[in-house]
Amino acid sequence: MTLKHAALFALIGMALLTVLLAIGFIRDFSGLLSGVVAVRALLESGIHLLAGLSVAVFLYVFYRAQA
Repeated sequence: MTLKHAALFALIGMALLTVLLAIGFIRDFSGLLSGVVAVRALLESGIHLLAGLSVAVFLYVFYRAQA
């Protein structure tokens, strides 16, 4: 497996994880609007989503640099 293929594989996995984190953030946001989720849970979910997005962007840039 080359470095480019490994970067692509990691990028695909991180993209799937970021989608799951985005769904969780949307669920927490709608729960906050309903009054069943605390602000702290929404903040935690937002931090996880931001971390996932930043790693996905890093892997995308790394994959493009391997060309």
